[in-house]
Amino acid sequence: MPKIVDHDQYRKELLSKCFDLFAEKGYAAITMRQIAEGLGVSTGTLYHYFPSKQALFEQLVEDICERDVLLAKAELEGKQTLPERMEALGKFLAKNEGYYIKWTYLQVDFCQHQDSKEMQGSNAFQRATERYEQVVCDILGIQDRVLAWFIFSLMDGLILERLMDNEMVSIPEQFALLSKMLTAYLEKQLSNHTANS
Repeated sequence: MPKIVDHDQYRKELLSKCFDLFAEKGYAAITMRQIAEGLGVSTGTLYHYFPSKQALFEQLVEDICERDVLLAKAELEGKQTLPERMEALGKFLAKNEGYYIKWTYLQVDFCQHQDSKEMQGSNAFQRATERYEQVVCDILGIQDRVLAWFIFSLMDGLILERLMDNEMVSIPEQFALLSKMLTAYLEKQLSNHTANS
């Protein structure tokens, strides 16, 4: 009797092993043949699931997005207030700093080797971006997209500072300060809204 293969599950298994392969060599330097060898599969099998290195990487982006969302939500479980959530988010980022440094480096490497119009048209990156934005809004209880992207910009900046080994930057300290700023900002917005009603 032939072996029944769950193709979606197998694709996810392959993807889960790809991050380290890309992180080791970089997006531009690694070939599909090297990826297949690293995964222990034939190049034909790899091309069956991913028609190109770019398609593989874009699916990895979506897979990592979902993984990040699940892990962050688990870390924030039971945290009720904005300061509690910001503290937990800062600790989560600090605990996974090495991973996020690698991921940031990989994304920059990928973007360097893409046409800007191609990047803008990437559905995978667009879906991941929208998912991250929605999760930040949900986690923090806000609907302000500009505020969500302000928070992302800070997170990206912190990771870049840590990538450059800036020992003066403490992710938990920065998140504690951000928590105070957000709380004051949101309280002011609420009082302005109440006064105008």
